[in-house]
Amino acid sequence: MRLDKYLWAVRLYKTRALAAEACASGRVKLTAENRELKPSHEVKIGERFTLNIDQLHKEVEVLSIPPNRVGAPLVQGFMIDHTPPEEYERIQLTRRYAYEVRDRGVGRPTKRERREIEDFKYK
Repeated sequence: MRLDKYLWAVRLYKTRALAAEACASGRVKLTAENRELKPSHEVKIGERFTLNIDQLHKEVEVLSIPPNRVGAPLVQGFMIDHTPPEEYERIQLTRRYAYEVRDRGVGRPTKRERREIEDFKYK
C-alpha cells in the first residue's frame, strides 16, 4: 500500500490529499534512516514513521496493512503509537493558553496592550 493511502486509512490525516501533501513537503520521515518519504513509498510491516501534524511530532509503527479506511476503534490493530506522553501534554498546554481572557466591560486592548500580548505569546 502507498504511504499516503496508509496514513489516510489509519486516520492520521483527514484526506488522502492532505497525507500526500505532508509526504511531499517532508513532514513524514522513516525513523530508522531519518529520510523524507514520497507519497508513493510502499509501506511494510514493522516500519516506523515520524510525522509532523501541525505542532504534534508523532511516531507510529506499522502493525498490518488495512484493506480500506478503517473506523477509529479499529486503528489500534493496524498501528502502534510510540509518541511520548510529554508530546501530548505539550500540545494540551499549548491549546489551553492559546487564547486570552479579558474581564467583561474592559473593552478591546489598546495598541500597546496588543503588542505586549503578542510579544508574550509568540516570543
